[in-house]
Amino acid sequence: MVWCLSLAILSLIISQGADGRGKPEVVSVVGRAGESAVLGCDLLPSTGRPPLHVIEWLRFGFLLPIFIKFGLYSPRIDPDYVGRVRLQKGASLQIEGLRAEDQGWYECRVLFLDQHSPEDDSANGSWVHLTVNSPPQFLETPPQVLEVRELEPITLRCVARGSPQPRVTWKLRGQDLGQGQGPVQVRNGTLWIRRVERGSSGVYICQASSTEGSATHATQLLVLGPPVIVVPPKNSTVNASQDVSLACRAEAYPANLTYSWFQDSINVFHISRLQSRVRILVDGSLRLQAAQPEDAGRYTCVPSNGLPRPPSASAYLTVLYPAQVTAMPPETPLPVGMRGIIRCPVRANPPLLFVSWTKDGQALHLDKFPGWSQGPEGSLIIALGNEDALGEYSCTPYNSFGTAGPSPVTRVLLKAPPAFLERPKEDYFQEVGRELLIPCSARGDPPPTISWAKVGRGLQGQAQLDSNSSLILRPLTKEAHGRWVCTASNAVAQVATSTNVYVLGTSPHVVTNVSVVPLPKGANVSWEPGFDGGYLQRFSVWYTPLAKRPDRAHHDWVSLAVPVGAAHLLVPGLQPHTQYQFSVLAQNKLGSGPFSEIVLSAPEGLPTTPAAPRLPPTEMPPPLSPPRGLVAVRTPRGVLLHWDPPELVPESLDGYILEGRQSSQGWEVLDRAVAGTEMHLLVPGLIKDVLYEFRLVAFAGSYVSDPSNTANVSTSGLEVYPSRTQLPGLLPQPVLAGVVGGVCFLGVAVLVSVLAACLMNRRRAARRRRKRLLRQDPPLIFSGKSASHSAPGSGSPDSVVKLKLQGSPVPSLRQSLLWGEPAGPPSPPPDPPPSRGPLPLEPISRGPDGRFVMGPIVETPQERAALPGAVVGAGTTPEPPYTALADWTLKERLLPSLLPAAPRGSLTSQSSGRGSASFLRPPSTAPSAGGSYLSPAPGDTSSWASGPERWPRREHVVTVSKRRNTSVDENYEWDSEFPGDMELLETLHLGLAGPRPRLEAEPELGAKTPEEGCLLNTAHAPGPEARCAALREEFLAFRRRRDAARARLPAYRQPVPHPEQATLL
Repeated sequence: MVWCLSLAILSLIISQGADGRGKPEVVSVVGRAGESAVLGCDLLPSTGRPPLHVIEWLRFGFLLPIFIKFGLYSPRIDPDYVGRVRLQKGASLQIEGLRAEDQGWYECRVLFLDQHSPEDDSANGSWVHLTVNSPPQFLETPPQVLEVRELEPITLRCVARGSPQPRVTWKLRGQDLGQGQGPVQVRNGTLWIRRVERGSSGVYICQASSTEGSATHATQLLVLGPPVIVVPPKNSTVNASQDVSLACRAEAYPANLTYSWFQDSINVFHISRLQSRVRILVDGSLRLQAAQPEDAGRYTCVPSNGLPRPPSASAYLTVLYPAQVTAMPPETPLPVGMRGIIRCPVRANPPLLFVSWTKDGQALHLDKFPGWSQGPEGSLIIALGNEDALGEYSCTPYNSFGTAGPSPVTRVLLKAPPAFLERPKEDYFQEVGRELLIPCSARGDPPPTISWAKVGRGLQGQAQLDSNSSLILRPLTKEAHGRWVCTASNAVAQVATSTNVYVLGTSPHVVTNVSVVPLPKGANVSWEPGFDGGYLQRFSVWYTPLAKRPDRAHHDWVSLAVPVGAAHLLVPGLQPHTQYQFSVLAQNKLGSGPFSEIVLSAPEGLPTTPAAPRLPPTEMPPPLSPPRGLVAVRTPRGVLLHWDPPELVPESLDGYILEGRQSSQGWEVLDRAVAGTEMHLLVPGLIKDVLYEFRLVAFAGSYVSDPSNTANVSTSGLEVYPSRTQLPGLLPQPVLAGVVGGVCFLGVAVLVSVLAACLMNRRRAARRRRKRLLRQDPPLIFSGKSASHSAPGSGSPDSVVKLKLQGSPVPSLRQSLLWGEPAGPPSPPPDPPPSRGPLPLEPISRGPDGRFVMGPIVETPQERAALPGAVVGAGTTPEPPYTALADWTLKERLLPSLLPAAPRGSLTSQSSGRGSASFLRPPSTAPSAGGSYLSPAPGDTSSWASGPERWPRREHVVTVSKRRNTSVDENYEWDSEFPGDMELLETLHLGLAGPRPRLEAEPELGAKTPEEGCLLNTAHAPGPEARCAALREEFLAFRRRRDAARARLPAYRQPVPHPEQATLL
């Protein structure tokens, strides 16, 4: 403002001079600060004594003159100029000690007191401009030391003055700081830093310079922040038992640094094995003595000065040592019947080379155990856990540094793997909102743990497990639909089973695998439907162009209905070379499901695939690699082979060829037609206790691969084998000879059986012919043999008289029995002895063991003496002989005329043993086939031995012994197999059918008529004919009495049909 006013006044003065009234001259004086300058003024006359006058020096901008001199009086001087101004050479003013503020306009006036006129006032004076040149000088500077926190802004202001005006610049480390945009800016001498960083620290220099010189000012900027690591640690590799040092050096302000070291995020002084062997030096380095294998790992250096976010730097320490076993468990469980692993926990640096195993103190040879192998980490893999795996094992690892020794012994135990006791069903269907319980339980040793998981996206909060490990879905939601897996796991194995849950009564699920095939002006959309929710679902295809139409701000989706049951749709009418979005929506009666994922496609026409370039004739096609990873596993059904397909297949794989051999024999082709899609094959029919080797060869077109690796398997210990072998070429010669011999022996046995059957048939036919011829021979009769009896009163079966069959010496007896006529001339019957009456049948009964017994008969000594064949001794009582038929069972086919209404013969069960006392059995409650002449009368439902009122028990027992033919069936056979019984019954039947005298009245059962008494008295006649005749007459008399009794019973008046009955005893 002052300068503007000075210029205005100066211009006014100049304009006045231009009017012609005066021409004051403008004088410019230049001086340096601190020096002197003379402001000239020539208003006084140069010659002569000037008149009385007053000298004034005025400065533009001051109200009063800065210097006034009148005569000899002391001058009046402005306080800012006191001591620095004086007159020199007339009216000129000399200013000493110039200052920068002395620069300006000065006016010299001389007032003549005796010649003063108002008109001359304007012209009495001259203007002088004083310019004071000075070097730059700072008016404002920042402090010499400045502290600022990291990431904070800062402003450094530096203001300087001088003549001419100085220029202010900023420098850092000798480099001028930028003047424009950026994190550091300099404007009008002011430095501005937007964010102070660690690199912003340093000495900033402000420099003001002009033609008169320059001035500088330095400010040190200290950034308060965490330390900065200038020497980080480096990776190191040492051998075991060597010392190692890791360097770490940092800088920071403030510089109160402390260093901390960590191994894998744990302070080294908190690790017991490192406390006595580590030291942290003053410069931050870590010193580790006697490195051990456990010391290997990542070490981290962390310097700190108390400010947040301290930095860190890491390095890896590698310790080289021989291979060693870390912790071998004392027991290793293996699953029974499943794949198991015996682990060898090894650590080694350099890496592990191999592991050797011992079993029960002996070196383990894996080739002797089929299916056993060794994993890459040295573990022992057992294909099938059985008793062969039991024992004590030890492993010894090796690397390039050697080994630290064998491991402790681990004992292998066989444990039951998890086995499902209750599996979930394959599918579950349940309505939404209800409860679904899916059972799953398993057993094992140790008991397994049951867990459930949903395949795909999990279900949170709705799946629960009850105490039986069953899955409970309560309430059942749509998200529960899908596949669920139940896993049972214990220390030895893990098994899993799965089930599908279908939630009914929901909207359809989203469709999957949407595919769009572009076509000319169209697209073919296909998809896989999701679950319909229990109702019929329909689909619709939605599409729209990807780019928005210019006339519309939103997309227009177009939907096309899909025919029912279809999972694809052809979308026509699309613009070629235009990108479209496609989505599929499913709907049912309950609503719409979610849209499928959006698929982009452009109908640019059918995709064309360029033809594959043909190989030059000199190039060979890639070879066919062999099958990989052939493994043989023993199963109860045979040996199961598993392999992986070849890596290189020039064409489609046609199949495999299976080859096998025993021990070191030659290879033989076992199967030439293994499909190329197969990766496992069951080989049945192997021989026990034989070592087999198998290998595979792949073929594709005209290419045949090399053989695969050899899989060894031994059949020792297997318990179940197929009944026939499918490897006849692999059978050893002794086994083959045994098989052929067995087949030949079987053929000979069949031939001998056929011949024996033919021979038996011929013999049976011969016996039948002899039976027909024997009808003309003398019949068989019963002859009694006396034996010593037991003590009186004893009813033991040991005191019996056995009857044997013998040939009759009279040839004419059979004819007389059959036809009731004598063979020769008729002879009168002998007279019965008077002392002998008819033979009673009432005393005959069955004993407790089922035999026929006869009680004692009270007779006189004369009667006993009159019996034929009686033996009378001194002191003994003569025993009369008695004859009876054993097992006298009448068949329906034998006596049809006697009992037309009786049932057929009973089939009785016979014991297979031959040691039974008797083959006679008590009769069943049903009436037998005609009964026996020793049996109760038909219709009598009471027991035949119900008491003494029926058949009184006697002291003497007569037992009939015979041989039974049980060759046909030992369980059921007809009782009347004895040929003597059959022939005698037929004879009696024919005799009864012949003419006989008609009785006038039927006597009572048990009463004997005089005729019967006469017939029975014939038994006293000597000779076998008489005894047979007496027996015949006795039987006929009994039959007449029984028929008479039946006629009086109502049950026998009408014939009642009885079905054939089989009695099982």
